[in-house]
Amino acid sequence: MAKELILLNISGPDKPGLTSKMTEILSNHKAHILDIGQAVIHNFLNIGILFEVNEEFNSSPILKDLLFKAYKLGIEVKFTAVSEEDYESWVSNQGKERYIVTLLGRYLTAEQISKLTSIISNQGLNIDIINRLSGRTSLVQKAEDKNVCVEFYVTGTPNNLQEMKKSFLELSPLTGIDIAFQADNIFRRSRRMICFDMDSTLIQAEVIDELAEYAGVREEVSRITEAAMRGEIDFKESFKQRLSLMKGVKESVLLEIVSKIPLTQGAERLFKALKKFGFKTAILSGGFTYFARHLQAKLGIDYVYANELEIENGVLTGNYIGEVVDGKRKADLLKVLADRENLLLEQVVAVGDGSNDLPMISVAGLGIAFHAKPVVKENARTAISTIGLDGILYLMGYRDRDIEF
Repeated sequence: MAKELILLNISGPDKPGLTSKMTEILSNHKAHILDIGQAVIHNFLNIGILFEVNEEFNSSPILKDLLFKAYKLGIEVKFTAVSEEDYESWVSNQGKERYIVTLLGRYLTAEQISKLTSIISNQGLNIDIINRLSGRTSLVQKAEDKNVCVEFYVTGTPNNLQEMKKSFLELSPLTGIDIAFQADNIFRRSRRMICFDMDSTLIQAEVIDELAEYAGVREEVSRITEAAMRGEIDFKESFKQRLSLMKGVKESVLLEIVSKIPLTQGAERLFKALKKFGFKTAILSGGFTYFARHLQAKLGIDYVYANELEIENGVLTGNYIGEVVDGKRKADLLKVLADRENLLLEQVVAVGDGSNDLPMISVAGLGIAFHAKPVVKENARTAISTIGLDGILYLMGYRDRDIEF
């Protein structure tokens, strides 16, 4: 005898007890629940229940009782028969690859959703669930104070992964959103350490440029930086050349710069949350320990690795102490810290904006190009360019309500 499967859809104004009262009827008829889902949008309820009619019962009395109860509760119900073949085909899909597409921005529009979901569809992916991670936003709240995040849980295998990521990158500046694509697996929910670049990531400045301004050599430093970006000289050589121009700068200038450099938006909120959730944090910077230690004390950062300025008699010598922290060393340090904390690399997040951050971004389980140069965005798996550092929390699945203080 064929099994009788019915999909029950319930919709209407949300009120306490609806789910209990409707499932009580199914319970009285000894129905087997095969799937259930519920969503409430602006106090309007939608419930889906896929159930199997017990072989001792006929479906007609069940449907009659459900209709009568729905009428009394002021809600609507719809019934759809599901064949065994369709059900088993649906069950077999649970072995498909699963991903999470995350939309981040300051505001949300129909155009953003339409264009993003079109890319998802064209890649042969199916959207199973849509969740909003950001809190409810006031109509009078300023846009620059808002964070909006929506997650799309999708199944399937992209037709062309590189083409899809290229489409996401092209869509982002056109619609004012960031789009992240990551596997929906256990590691996404078990990140335990985050490693940050410092300059233009944790702070809104490049310290060496600030020092150059005081030394009166900003143009010379900029020329060396541009040569390094063109690949004409490597980071270590450019670092040595730029630092040598700082010879004679007084140590007191460092304290003055520290007092003026602002934190990146969202940094304090992010670190409060990371501390609350027990994360380990690190600064892996091509900048200077003098400034990194200041941030360590301010934000409660666990590890700091940066470049040590040589200071004699209260004046910069133009030299440094120890090994230069370049891109390769950042990646090596990330691995060392992961091992020290008994973590897999998949549990580590790396965040940076420059090309010398790409090595650590590449080896981390989640690598984020934060307000980064175009070449970094293109080579990183994930980018944030529209909101602050606290947007990282969304990429790890945290909701605004999880991080209220």
